[in-house]
Amino acid sequence: MKIFPNRSHIPLLLLRCAFFSGLLTLGGCFMLGMPGKSHTGPLSLTTDEQRVLVERLKGQVAMLAGTIGERNTKQYHQLQQSAAYISEQLRGMGYAIRQEPYLADGKQVVNIEAELKGTLQPDQIVVVGTHYDSPLGSPGANDNASGVAALLELARRFKDAQPGRTLRFVAFVNEEQPFFKTELMGSRVYATGCKKRGDKIVAMLSLETIGYYSDAPKSQQYPAPFSLLYPDTGNFIAFVGNLKSRSLVRTSIKTFRETTPFPSEGLAAPEFIEGVGWSDQWAFWQEGYPGFMITDTAPFRYPHYHQASDTPDKLDYGRMARVVSGIGRVVEGLMK
Repeated sequence: MKIFPNRSHIPLLLLRCAFFSGLLTLGGCFMLGMPGKSHTGPLSLTTDEQRVLVERLKGQVAMLAGTIGERNTKQYHQLQQSAAYISEQLRGMGYAIRQEPYLADGKQVVNIEAELKGTLQPDQIVVVGTHYDSPLGSPGANDNASGVAALLELARRFKDAQPGRTLRFVAFVNEEQPFFKTELMGSRVYATGCKKRGDKIVAMLSLETIGYYSDAPKSQQYPAPFSLLYPDTGNFIAFVGNLKSRSLVRTSIKTFRETTPFPSEGLAAPEFIEGVGWSDQWAFWQEGYPGFMITDTAPFRYPHYHQASDTPDKLDYGRMARVVSGIGRVVEGLMK
């Protein structure tokens, strides 16, 4: 025997469906709605400045992921080498380096900071950060020599600047397992110290795996429900923050889109969604600081993620250079 619902309940069911559908739509618009439009079509011609940047980025990645290779507390000598290399590079640009040492896995590890003091609002701080360790068993070209290369070239770009706000470039240790989201994660140590000192961080930009792009259809994956809402071609850079950082994400991607002809997508979403907190910005959220990750989306696109095959030859340095230039314009806007 078939049982039919009471027809008097049908309007109520339809109303409920419409209500929840409306909530989902509003929630989606709140998380995904970003100012401006992502660039479409061919990229602009490569400039001489971009060609120089391409070669610099190649050299940085080759040193970290090629000459040095895997770098973490299990490959401690290489971890020390990479810290020394980053410090040497920053000192060579004229920065005074502050190292933040602490013990992890029975070994001394360090975060590395270079600072430009603000001239107008020195108490307000913009942090551009990245992690320099690599996963176990991987030379970490994209994850995360690409982020370190970007950090160093951004530091070079701004070495003679006189920012309104204080600008910090920070290389963090121990972002990868087994330290990820623990008290021994480098950015967690750093952000906790900032909070204790009363540092007023108004923006934190985490540079995380920014070197891989593909024009092939279906080259981009995302966890549900975002797989229905984002492009399936992995040729864009993503700005990803939590809900409390929504204003910062929107301001930053607006600047990027207005100044940089390169595809971009933005998201401000709850931290429990897979991938949203997968980098050093998470540590700053724990202390109440706004921050977001700039990423090529890592495992949702990159087939060599956390593999021994994550080598320097896998990266697209031409597109990476365009992204780094665009991030520089975002930093310019934030440090005023």
